[in-house]
Amino acid sequence: MHKSEQSGNEISTDLHFRAGLTADAKIVSDLILLFAKDFCINSDGSGAEVFHQSVSEAAERTYLADSRYHFILAIQGGMLAGFIAMRDLGHLFHLFVNPAFQRQKLATALWQRAHRYATTQGHGTSFTVNSSLNAIPVYERFSFQAKGQIVAMHGITFLPMQFN
Repeated sequence: MHKSEQSGNEISTDLHFRAGLTADAKIVSDLILLFAKDFCINSDGSGAEVFHQSVSEAAERTYLADSRYHFILAIQGGMLAGFIAMRDLGHLFHLFVNPAFQRQKLATALWQRAHRYATTQGHGTSFTVNSSLNAIPVYERFSFQAKGQIVAMHGITFLPMQFN
């Protein structure tokens, strides 16, 4: 997730949500890469090759095909407005909202859908996320709390957070 979505417009009524498919790997990867600079320690992305590989189209196709991962996509007019992905129903693996759809409470809607899905599948109440530094306020609004210090590794920075 990128910047805070404070008050703003409501979610469009022509937005629809669906599970992610392996065919979505490119649009998922492309949206993540729009925000890559927000993760990277070096503005040119150097040193973050492991991160870039982990969000490549091929990597995302692997995640989308793996039953350990559950993706929920928000689509409007054939465009990916945003998506959330969980690993093992308890770790928020990805949460990204297209800049054209930010400040419309889409991140909140995606989190609520993911949370509801995980709990209906028998997952408990605890969730974790490795938040980009820009997204910390968003996760704090969802009641996540920092669990440790900011981590710098593989050329990126993030803050481990937990929801109970």
